[in-house]
Parts: sequence; C-alpha cells; structure tokens
Amino acid sequence: MLTKPPGYLLRKGTDDIDFHIFQRLADRGRACIRERRHEEAADCLERALGLWRGQALGEVRTGPIVGGFVRWMTELRLECLEMLGDAYLRLGRHRELIGWLYSLIAENPLREAYYRQLMLALYRSDRKADALRVYQSARRTLREELGLEPCQALRDMQRAILSADERLDLRIAS
Repeated sequence: MLTKPPGYLLRKGTDDIDFHIFQRLADRGRACIRERRHEEAADCLERALGLWRGQALGEVRTGPIVGGFVRWMTELRLECLEMLGDAYLRLGRHRELIGWLYSLIAENPLREAYYRQLMLALYRSDRKADALRVYQSARRTLREELGLEPCQALRDMQRAILSADERLDLRIAS
C-alpha cells in the first residue's frame, strides 16, 4: 500500500485477494442452496468464512467510500453465516448449531434470522420451551432497542412451534 494523494493506493500482485475468493465462495454457496445442494453449500460457506480474520480492513475504516465498503463486506459475512446456518438445518445438524447461534445472537442482537434459526434448532432438539424463550428474548430486544415487534418470519416460527407444525420436522422440511 502506498500513500498517494488524495489517499492510498493498493497494488495487487498476481495473487488473488482473499475477499474476492470469499465472495466467489459465498456466491457459489448461495447458488448451491438455491439448487438444494446443501452439503456442497455448507462446504463452500465454511471455506469462505475460514478466510475471514477479524474486522474487515482492520483499522483502515475512515471515509465514506471505505466505510461503505466495510459495511458491505461485513453484511456479506453476516449473510454467509446465515446461509451456513440454513444449510446446517437442512442437513439435520440442529444440535451442533445451538451454541454457535447463541454466540451469533450475542454479537448481532438485532439480526432476526439468527433467532429464527435458533428457535428451529432448539425445537428440533426437543427443546420447545427454550425455543419459545428465544422468541421472547428477541421480542424484548427488538422492542427495547428499536420499538419494533419481531418480523413476520419470527412470528410465524413462534406460531409453528406453539402448534407443533409438522413442517418444522426435518423430514418434511428437506
């Protein structure tokens, strides 16, 4: 990286930039999910996330262009984590997801998709009461932080759990 008015110049050699690899793997994982190839999707998404180290661009976060790029990169990572959670749920890996999802929620308490995934993972792990407690926690957080009720997907998940909707069962959901 060179300092050059009005900012910095990044010279890329013949090597690929990790973010470009990350982006290609995330795109491939997204395509695999659409095609219901969940094992391959999980593999791509795990490899993509394996490239991620710390915060996007480290300490270089100033300016509207860099700040916008950092937000975009961060959002792509969060989406990748969400897609990986969905792939794992489709593969029946709900029990191993529970601790991971609790951590993601602690880091991203306004990301409703993680609550939905956790509720489903808990329900499939025969922990219906815990799944309903997660809904209450999400609702409380959203109301306190934003004055909002949970999104439709979360409300639908709560109703499905309360009615023991068979569509939540793994054999039906696949």
